[in-house]
Formats: sequence, structure tokens, C-alpha cells
Amino acid sequence: MALPGIIYFIMFRYIPLGGIIIAFQDYMIFKGIGDSPFVGFLHFEKLFSYPQFWRVLKNTSIIGFYNIVFVFPVPILLALLFNEIKNLAYKRTMQTIYYVPHFFSWVIISALAFDFLSTSGVVNAVRGWFGYEPFLFMQSETYFRTIVVLTSIWKEAGWGTIVLLAAISGINPEIYEAAMADGANRIRQMFSITLPMLMPTVVILLLLNIGNFLDLSFDQLYNLLTPMTYPVGDVIDTYVYRVGIVQGQYSSTTAIGLFQSLIGLMLVVFFNRLAKKYQEDGGLW
Repeated sequence: MALPGIIYFIMFRYIPLGGIIIAFQDYMIFKGIGDSPFVGFLHFEKLFSYPQFWRVLKNTSIIGFYNIVFVFPVPILLALLFNEIKNLAYKRTMQTIYYVPHFFSWVIISALAFDFLSTSGVVNAVRGWFGYEPFLFMQSETYFRTIVVLTSIWKEAGWGTIVLLAAISGINPEIYEAAMADGANRIRQMFSITLPMLMPTVVILLLLNIGNFLDLSFDQLYNLLTPMTYPVGDVIDTYVYRVGIVQGQYSSTTAIGLFQSLIGLMLVVFFNRLAKKYQEDGGLW
């Protein structure tokens, strides 16, 4: 049963790692990896001298930080609330409603965002009731990152509760019965039993998210970006696409991707050690 998964990771995760050598070459597509000249760390030296690179690194770091602070906690809160619903039919209905956006592509969600936030959209219509003039939200640098966070929550919050609800279902019911015997109400049980016993799963999910700190959703940002929001929304993934694929600078963008992966690895190692320091069985390894 594990064989298809093993084959998948070997073919699409481990074998492509050999392409990292492109970052140290002046890669020419017609010569291939074998015949392209080796240039060492030249592309990394150029990388840190590009003014645009520091801009996209700053944007990526800020949006990644927002995802950890604002997007990551929402599925935890949602899972706790789902767990308190006792009517099974109502609970499943609500879960389904929150799961559905996960299956929409970012093209659809971005189109909805542009429609809702257009000058004739729902948001500006409501603003008009209070005497406000229509505003171009999608062309505003001020609101772009907020829109990114809100669309991420709407699309992925429900789907993110699946693992957490599975962890909650594994908690021994006798613990809740003992707490009820001691007079603990539902809120007290949530904060004294459910949340503490959920923390090991939360820590693991947090570490996985930190590992992808600089690896943001290309589909989301590419579809939400407009020429006016590039200064605050152009991130590493969109920069790599624009420079590497469109302009054909494969070596430079491979160097950026390698830098991105190394930063993610260092963050995971650091926070994993931090987790094990405060919790013996915490962390990924």
C-alpha cells in the first residue's frame, strides 16, 4: 500500500533535487545540465545585489508572518467550536459548508474577490448606504495583504480543521466525564482539557507551516495581484515565475528557490528544538 507513495516521492521529490546544480551553473537550455558552464556562487552574489530581491523577500516575509499569526489559529478555533456542536446533522452540515471553499481554485476565488470589491460590488454598495464613495480595494496597496489573509482564511480554514477534529476525537471521554463530575462547564472543559491535549498536534502543524514560511501560494497571489499592488504583493514565487520562466533566467531563479528552501529548513530545525525544549515529546523528531 505504501509503494505508490514511495514511488511518488522518489520521482517528484528526490530525483528533481539533482536540478539544484543549475543554481551553480550558467545554465543554457540547449546545452543541458551536463554541458552548461559551472560558475560557483555567482548567482547567489548577484541575488543579494538585486534591489527587487530584497523587496520580494520583504513582501514574502510579511505575508508569511501574517499567515502564521492570523490564518493558522483560525482552524484551531473553528475545530473547538465544531467540537461543541452536539447536533450531529447540524455539525456535519456546517463542516461541509466550511470545507467546500477548499475545492475552489484560486482563479474562481480571485474572480469573486474582484467582483465583491469592485466599484459596483457588494462591499462598495454597502459603503454607499453610509455615504462613502466607491473605492478600488483590489488596486490599493493598503488593503492588498488584508485581502490575501481573508481569502486564505475563507478558503482553507474549514479544511484545516480535519486533522484537529481527528485529534480531538482521540481524547478519552472519561476525562470529560471526570471534569463534569467536578463541576466543570463546557467552556472550562474546552480550555482545561481539549486545548491542552490538542497542543501536540497544533505544534506539529505549526512547525510544518513554519517550514513553508517563504513558500506562499503562487496561485493565490498571482491571481490577486494587479500592477498597482506589485510593491506590496510581489513575492518570491511570483518573482521566480516572472523572471525564471517568462524571461528564461533559470539559474538565478533556481538560486532563489534554493535560498528559500534553506531558510525554511533552518526555521523548522530552530523551532523544532524550541518545541522539544519546552515539551519533551514535542516537535517533529
